[in-house]
Amino acid sequence: MKGNKGSAAHAASGSGRDAFSGAFVLPRFLRRPVRFGIALATGRVGIRPHAGSVAAFAFFTATGLYGMALGGHTQAVTQAVTTGAGFALEDVQVSGNVETSDIDILQQLGLDGSTSVVAINAHAAREKLMELPWVTDAQVQKVYPRGLSVQLVERKPVGIWQHGDMLSLIDARGDVIAPLNGARHAGLPLYVGLGADRHADELEARLLFYPELRARVKAAIRIADRRWDLRLDNGVTLSLPADNVGAALKRFAEFDAGRDVLSRDITAVDLRLEDRVTLRLSEASYERRQQALEARAKLIKAGQKS
Repeated sequence: MKGNKGSAAHAASGSGRDAFSGAFVLPRFLRRPVRFGIALATGRVGIRPHAGSVAAFAFFTATGLYGMALGGHTQAVTQAVTTGAGFALEDVQVSGNVETSDIDILQQLGLDGSTSVVAINAHAAREKLMELPWVTDAQVQKVYPRGLSVQLVERKPVGIWQHGDMLSLIDARGDVIAPLNGARHAGLPLYVGLGADRHADELEARLLFYPELRARVKAAIRIADRRWDLRLDNGVTLSLPADNVGAALKRFAEFDAGRDVLSRDITAVDLRLEDRVTLRLSEASYERRQQALEARAKLIKAGQKS
């Protein structure tokens, strides 16, 4: 009997598949949503109270957020909401700035009385500060609930570059920082001529080994973008060669040792020749030397006669 029943069930199942072999069968992942939709349409599934209101609120909220993002108003709305919630920016701590004023920093960041700490983008704020002429590095950190910390690293001027009738401050690499304004940096050495800004760092690197001479340099004049003339504080001009500047400075230091050449009555020291140091006397010194030579010649002639 069991065997007959099993055969009958198998036959019925086979006949059922044959009967619906031409029917459309939904993919497995659509079956459950379709069954739920049918049950919802026939009233077999109950809808909870206020479900429609919640759905409408979610729809309008999503629409509003999309509209804000599309219109670029997300930042403004976020700032308005968070400012009213107690995150209004009230304390800005700035450190590391010597040449850059606090007002310039605040204006560069676009801070005002309605700025919210939450709405500030620290990375974007740093990028804005890096655009300031004196700033070489910056860090911006939000301090909740109402503070902002700004730390700056500024460039250090080492000289003044004169190009035409313009005077600009340059750093150790020769990069222009900003125009010279006022007398604050007037004591820095002056670099003059075409290419003086690009080669200033090379000259500075050589002069570091001779700090006493470096302290007396008031102007470095670039000649035909090939070599330097150094104008010292006493008016003496030190002419350097186009190549082997370090060797020329070393030769002069050895020559000057014990002689104190720069304190003599001279106008120029020429180091362009590798085998000698040439001094140019001042006009008064030259006349005195000529008189001394003439007096010496007379003494020699007088001695020969006697």
